[in-house]
Amino acid sequence: MPAGKPVIEAKDVFRAFIARADHGKRYPILALQDANLAIEKGEFVSFVGPSGCGKSTLLNMVAGIFQPTAGEILYKGKPVTAINTDVGYMTQDDNLLPWRTLRDNVEVALEFQGMPAAQRHERAAEYIAKVGLCGFENHYPHELSGGMRKRCALVRTLIYEPDIILMDEPFGPLDAQTRVILQDELLKLWDGTGKTIVFVTHDLVEAIALSDRIVLFSRAPGRIKQIYKVPLSRPRDVFHIHAEPEFPAFFDQLWRDLKEEITEVELRAK
Repeated sequence: MPAGKPVIEAKDVFRAFIARADHGKRYPILALQDANLAIEKGEFVSFVGPSGCGKSTLLNMVAGIFQPTAGEILYKGKPVTAINTDVGYMTQDDNLLPWRTLRDNVEVALEFQGMPAAQRHERAAEYIAKVGLCGFENHYPHELSGGMRKRCALVRTLIYEPDIILMDEPFGPLDAQTRVILQDELLKLWDGTGKTIVFVTHDLVEAIALSDRIVLFSRAPGRIKQIYKVPLSRPRDVFHIHAEPEFPAFFDQLWRDLKEEITEVELRAK
């Protein structure tokens, strides 16, 4: 890919879904409209906005899970027209295979790639150690805590070294303390790799702590309302992010802009 060329582009993207009413008639619902966005290689970009505003919809189109109704998604300058096998995708559910041990779950993508067992084991051991799971290699998912399962899912996504990592509220179900620990581990695993991460979250503090840029979506049907450059230097200390001098003013600005969209959603619902 030429230097300076975006790795991901959304150009005039619209996405509509067909819904079925109680009386059986089908009608279109516009989930995302007029989305234009360019993401550079190596960026950490977060999507925030009200529920149902198209954040995950755009993420799924980058993954090639479905196509735009209008406009186009480009990956390294080429339209995404099928499943994008270059991306790793981590969802809110860990999706671990219950009949496989932690190590076997971590290795599953390498196994699909045909990597020899000895090489798989060596790489898995390296990644398992990075997230502090040594000693649990032979445990099954039901024997692991929620945080341990998330660590396993995280390294399973990273181990085959995809160029793009898509993360859809990956830490959403966890308690606050475990979330911050995993945020810190994610940044350490990502730092210096040159990988691009696109991260969906409802947590503004999480978005600020992790991101280079934050994309704010409007209420449904979603538009990209604003794109912010996070004014905090790297490396980030996620445990003390509130103490950063630039944090309060930036958080307040982001919350004011988001609150306008959430308030409108609530008014429409009444």
